[in-house]
Amino acid sequence: MAKEDMISNPLTSVCVYCGSSPGNDPAYLEAGKTLGRAIGEAGLRLVYGGGTKGIMGAVAEGTMEAGGKVIGIIPRFLMNKEATEKALGSLDELVVTEDMHERKHRMFEEADAFVTLPGGIGTLEEVIEIMTWAQLGQHTKPIVLANINGFWDPLSELLDHMRDAGFIHTGHRVRPLIVDTAAKIVPAILAAREHGEGDAAVIDRM
Repeated sequence: MAKEDMISNPLTSVCVYCGSSPGNDPAYLEAGKTLGRAIGEAGLRLVYGGGTKGIMGAVAEGTMEAGGKVIGIIPRFLMNKEATEKALGSLDELVVTEDMHERKHRMFEEADAFVTLPGGIGTLEEVIEIMTWAQLGQHTKPIVLANINGFWDPLSELLDHMRDAGFIHTGHRVRPLIVDTAAKIVPAILAAREHGEGDAAVIDRM
């Protein structure tokens, strides 16, 4: 996508991948709430996995408290595990998919950028797939790792190792923006879109 195309197609929706559990560090929940508020205050829409617990719930709550719109996309088999019926009813839009593959594809279609907060294997799998699609030239949407308290340092080191070992030949497509504080995530995405960078050519620690 050319720079002028990215500017003419402004950022409207941000997809957030994160854990459905709170994790052991209170900073993770706090980051989720902060990011959600920033998304809402910027007039953006949150696209997320539909869970109403853990970090997922914090992001959605923060967005709604700030007046932002929220679309939750959740597989049918996870509805009772990751969400409550009452909380789901508060979302602006709820999409129920038949499986994880359909969920991930719909989240991709609805979003203009991707942010990954701390989470588990599912969260890791989601961002790796988005990075893979970028490497294959399927999109140039910004990708951000919210490196709260160094959570994603091991992944960054692994990417460096893969590159050094000769297995990543289009590193400029794979490299996400790495942002250390939740408050700086939305400005980083907006800056990337404005400059037509998509997923950054180099890691940008902010």
